[in-house]
Amino acid sequence: MVRFGVSFRPRLPRPHGQGDASAGDADRPRRGLTLLAAAACIFLVQLDFYALNLALPAMAAELGTSITDLHWVVSGYILAQAALLIPGGKLGDIIGRRRMLVVGLLIFGAASLGAGLGSDPPIVIAFRAVQGMGSGIVYPLAFAVITEAFPGKQTKRAIGNAYGIGAVALALGPLLGGGVTELLSWRSVLLVNVPLCVVAIVASVAWLPESRDPTVSRAIDLAGLVVVVLGVLAVTVAADRMNAWRPVVAAALAAGGLVLLAAFVLRERVAESPLVRLDLFHNTKFVAVTLMGLVANIAFVVTIFATTIHLQQVRGYSPFVAGLAVLAASISGGIAGPFAGRLSQRVAVRRLIATATLVGAVGLVVVAFGGEIGPYLLGLAVAGFGYRTGLTLTNLGTQAMVPAERAGEASGTTLSILSAGSGIAIAAAGTLIEQGDLATGIMRVLLGVAAGSVVASLLLVRIPRPA
Repeated sequence: MVRFGVSFRPRLPRPHGQGDASAGDADRPRRGLTLLAAAACIFLVQLDFYALNLALPAMAAELGTSITDLHWVVSGYILAQAALLIPGGKLGDIIGRRRMLVVGLLIFGAASLGAGLGSDPPIVIAFRAVQGMGSGIVYPLAFAVITEAFPGKQTKRAIGNAYGIGAVALALGPLLGGGVTELLSWRSVLLVNVPLCVVAIVASVAWLPESRDPTVSRAIDLAGLVVVVLGVLAVTVAADRMNAWRPVVAAALAAGGLVLLAAFVLRERVAESPLVRLDLFHNTKFVAVTLMGLVANIAFVVTIFATTIHLQQVRGYSPFVAGLAVLAASISGGIAGPFAGRLSQRVAVRRLIATATLVGAVGLVVVAFGGEIGPYLLGLAVAGFGYRTGLTLTNLGTQAMVPAERAGEASGTTLSILSAGSGIAIAAAGTLIEQGDLATGIMRVLLGVAAGSVVASLLLVRIPRPA
């Protein structure tokens, strides 16, 4: 175990939903700046992901590999992000959320520079993995500082607004990825992160208050971290290589990964300072909402991944035109954040997520069958709005279920599950798309995702509430 000898002034835990009444309206300008700085961090992470998707074909051509093999630029990033979400959130709880968020931004920016200058696929993929580690520190802490800063019911609206500000990246990402790749190079998509990281660091230092959890242990369970990372990696590699390897080998690797994930749960039950305090999962509502968010997030990232390939490799559009097409999902996904934040104050979160997932699935079916570009774009817009609404509701819903002092831990846990599942899903989708005709493979994947998301959401929404 690693221990951090950090001293800080203790404070009494604040139950979530209780603000400092004496501060009153005087804190509003400060909270607004906090929201803006946190949203800038969310913006940076989302901009990179959605911009780079449009650059994959050009990247594959220059680096001399196939676009489906290069999916590790995406899935490797997501898996590395998933590995750091839980420890990143907990480190913030221990030594300071603002401090760790700045560290994450520095890692993210430096790795972006390395990936942008990379000369062959292994180097680019390796730096992308490091970049994912940086985002795994930044992402949960951006939500945690909002949860800590905003009292009571204001938290849901604040998180929704942060998604709305950050979701501008959903609109700019495809245009940046397609336009910059076509006019300059795919490398510029990565290199632009460097100055953006500088801006985010300055905003974080200037506007984010420092906060910690004085009740959390200062120890980090490294053994548990290694076990869970190896487990997720084994399952993902098995999903990716199911066609290239003998079935028995891929199945054995997947089974080994599942055993490691089960061992992680057992480890967390006895660890002196677990990465995840398992009492989070005693709340069936928390579990159900997290799993419903996983379904929505898988559907959304696979949609972006598959349609990016379809628009360029099947329909023959240039990167910039493909970026304009994906913009339909990006804009509607951006609208979903503030909409979800406000609606969740009046309607049960699980019902909203289930409804949003059904809406997304309808749009995805339209996309899967292709056809004229008009209905195709409409389907993308509907799918983006539905699935992104479900994802936003998941993050703000789970944050509202925990004390503010555990915001980093809860955010890291939820986002880690979402990221790990999405990384595995992209690896599997890349493998399935390779089977036979490209257009047919994409349609099969999208229809499967649409059907699976509907069935899973209808089952999860029926999980009984805790007594």
